[in-house]
Parts: sequence; C-alpha cells; structure tokens
Amino acid sequence: MAAQGLAAQEPTPENYTMMQAFEWYVPADQRHWVRLERHLRQLKQWGIDNMWLPPGCKGSSKEGNGYDIYDLYDLGEFNQKGSVATKWGTKEDLLRLSRTAEENGVGLYWDAVLNHKFAADHREKCKAVEVDPNDRNREISGAYEIDAWVGYDFPGRGDKYSSQKYHWFHFSGVDYNDAEKDKNKKVIYKIVGDQPMEWAPTPDVDGEKGNYDYLMGSDLDYSHPEVEQDVINWGKWIPSQLPLKGMRFDAIKHYSEDFLEKFVTELDNTYGKGWFFVGEFWKDSLADMTNYLNRMQHKFSLFDAPLVYNFSELSRANAADLRQVFDGTLVQADPVAAVTLVMNHDTQPYQALEAPISDWFKPLAYALILTRNSGYPCVWYGDLYGIREGPNGEKSFPPSCGGALPKIMLARKLYAYGGQVDYFDYPTCIGWIRYGTWDRRWGCATVISNAGPGSKRMHVGEMHAGERWTDVLGWSSGEVVIGADGFGEFTCGQTSVSIWVNKDAEGRDRFNAKFDSDIYKV
Repeated sequence: MAAQGLAAQEPTPENYTMMQAFEWYVPADQRHWVRLERHLRQLKQWGIDNMWLPPGCKGSSKEGNGYDIYDLYDLGEFNQKGSVATKWGTKEDLLRLSRTAEENGVGLYWDAVLNHKFAADHREKCKAVEVDPNDRNREISGAYEIDAWVGYDFPGRGDKYSSQKYHWFHFSGVDYNDAEKDKNKKVIYKIVGDQPMEWAPTPDVDGEKGNYDYLMGSDLDYSHPEVEQDVINWGKWIPSQLPLKGMRFDAIKHYSEDFLEKFVTELDNTYGKGWFFVGEFWKDSLADMTNYLNRMQHKFSLFDAPLVYNFSELSRANAADLRQVFDGTLVQADPVAAVTLVMNHDTQPYQALEAPISDWFKPLAYALILTRNSGYPCVWYGDLYGIREGPNGEKSFPPSCGGALPKIMLARKLYAYGGQVDYFDYPTCIGWIRYGTWDRRWGCATVISNAGPGSKRMHVGEMHAGERWTDVLGWSSGEVVIGADGFGEFTCGQTSVSIWVNKDAEGRDRFNAKFDSDIYKV
C-alpha cells in the first residue's frame, strides 16, 4: 500500500523563471532578435523558461523602443517611419526567434503597448481644453481649436491585417498643438470635439494627478467602439503570427480597466486560459495594487514595484534591517499575483524612474526572489548581460552579481523546492532553507548578510545527515557537514550571499560551465 501511495504522488511542478529580454539602451541596429535567437539555448540551460520580449510593433522611428508605438499591426514587415525593421529587427528575424524558442521550450511574452500612439501621419484640427498637469480634472482654459497630430493612415501597410484608420475622435488627449507659436510649451489638451468629453473615470484609470488617463502621445479613447474593437482584434491576431504564451501590458493604470478586462477575456475565450498575463501598474502602493487586482478579479499578475523600492533602500542604507525586506510588498500580501524583480528598463540607470540598487546588493536581491517559494521571478537582461552605455555615452555596466547571476538562476531550477523555513532572527544576517520534495529531494540553504560575514545554524532535515554541502556560487569555501539532527552551520561572506547544496547533488556539474555574457559579439 505504501509503495502504491508513493507511486500515485503527483510530480513536483518545475520552478519557472522569466527574463525581461532587453534593456533601454540596447543598440538600435535592428539585430536584437538575432542576438536573442543565438542565446536561447544557453538561457534555457541556465534556467530561463519564458522571455518577455520588448514591444516589437513599429515605433515612431527605427530607433524607437516601441513604447513610442505607431502601428500595432507592423511587426517589422512594412516600410514605415524610416525602415522596414523595428529597432529590434525584421518580422522574419522575429519569426526565426519564435521557432527557435519553441524548439528549446522557451515561451514568449509580448509587450503590449495599448495606451497611446505616436508619430501620426498627418495633423487634424479639433477642439480641446487645457488641463492642469497636476490635476487633470481641472480645466484651465475654454475650448478652442488646436492642430493636433492625430491622423493615422498607415500608408506603408495599407489595409493589410486591419482597415481601421485613426482620427482625432479616437483619442482623448494630446500634449502638442502644432498651431502654438511656442513649440516648447508644456500643455496637456483634453480633446472635446463638438460635445463635452471627459477622461475615463476613476477608478477605471488611476486617480493620481486627479485622473491619470493621459500619459503621453495621442491617448487612445477606449470609450470609442472602433478603438476597442480594433485593439481587441489585434489581440486575437498577433497569436496567429507568433507562438506566444502570454502578454505584458504596459502602463495599465493609464487606460480603462473595463477595456483590459474585456481584452483578456477575449484572449482567454479564443486561445484558452493557459496564457500568462502581467500588468505594469508601477506604483509604490500595496493598497492600490491589491485594489486593482480585486477589481480585475485577479485575471493577471502585477510587477512588485514596492519590492524593488525596498531593495533600493536596503542597498543604500548602512546595515539596514534585512528582516523588513518584504514589508509592504505584493509578494508578501498576494504571492500568486506577484512578479518579483530587481530592476527593469524603467528603473535602470539614466531612466526617469531609476531606483538605484548597489552592486553588492544585487546578488542578495536575486537570491531573495529566485530561491524562495513565493512569486514568479523575472531576471533582467541588463543584469545578465550588462548595459553597453547610457543615452549620451555614459559609462557602461558589466553583468551584475560578479557574473554569478546564472548560477543563482540554476540553483532555483534545480534545488529551490519544497517547504521553506525562514531564519529571519538577526537584522543584518538572514537565512532560509528549502527542504526539497519526494522527487526533487536535494533542497538548499541560503544565507545573506548586509554587514560582516554571516553564519546561520539551520535545519535541513535528518534525511540529509552526514551529507557534505558546499556553496554553488563558490563564494564560501569549505564544506558543511549535516549533523544527525539535520542541522548545519551555514555561512556567507561580508555583504554577500551563499547558496548551499549537497556537493554530490544531481546537477552540480552544471555549475562548472561558463555562461557567455558577451551577447554583442559577432
């Protein structure tokens, strides 16, 4: 009976890790899809299962990152805005990347930029009112005619894939009036047309600045049925072009929750409920994030912005209390809905939302998201491959964690399974253990310190008695012999981290391989 019971146990689900597969200053050489395709097999071997691709729809220019979106239906196929290719490459390159991803078992998440458009094809006259940038509900002028860049004809694509064209009445606001003599005047215009119009109501959009419907560019009005239908059609079209496994939604606090709920439901109904959805609700407010998730009936996850800010603050304080690292975070309050991360393209150096994290703290932060049992971790391209340079030739940054990030990823993939016990009993040195499972039995022990060398006596289980454990990162020397009581004395260096595993555990030889971080070599 016991043997039958053991045989009936379900296999332990494999740990998954996603990767944000770009940083803001990736060279605009139209070769990014090619570089990623070449590195897919290596990334899979080191524990990456899904890749969040950059927004690959045609932007305002061939240098545009895609958040300056022009045409949803142009994936690098049509000669528009100065080139056929997007910053990232051609559609053919993207299709080749997709095939290689499928062959290597790596899922692709598309970055959907649905809030706005840029680089209109022509101007159109319309009526608008000026609003206070700090309180968009307060009008500071009467209605008058402006000359706005809001005409989108997509001449390079024509009617292929979609015949929808966009005009002033498809948008709720702009920030530029071509008729204004002072071209540097900073104004937000709410388009009113011949009838009074309002922003999308709160909480359908975020209430910051009174009403945060307007963010940038030509702001799409999802109360217009043609806008809603065209973008939903796009959502059902793009999986017909690419074998996607999910989407990342940009700037969701700036456009209609009601529309996004409809969009996700349409994709679920069309492609089944196996897709993964994550939204960028970038706000250091756990209450606002949980309220949003509740209103959206938990149809997708959110990036844990409060955790990023906690990492930033802890890394820059002198011997701060590590036990507070998860205070006020989404992963603590709602771990199933949390995508955990250390840095992204918005918080990286030289960006407006930069959240500096000291170099020495990066390995600690990644251990905290990769070897624990809560959240879905996202590794950032700039930490794995480095940043080449800033916007004006500022200094570059090498791969973070002293090049050890791939080993932390691999430790998650191989050993971070089973029950977790925390040893959060000292402000500047904390640890935790993962006990393993019946079929992933090795487990691991992690110790981090933000002060001097750290040491933790931790219980890994009597089943490991007599085993010799070593640090898979190689930063702590020696061996820890597990006692008959299942305890071991695990250490880490000054302002460092160590991840301890049985030295004879299956897969230990994989840590001897070299990760090729030179993604830009020919």
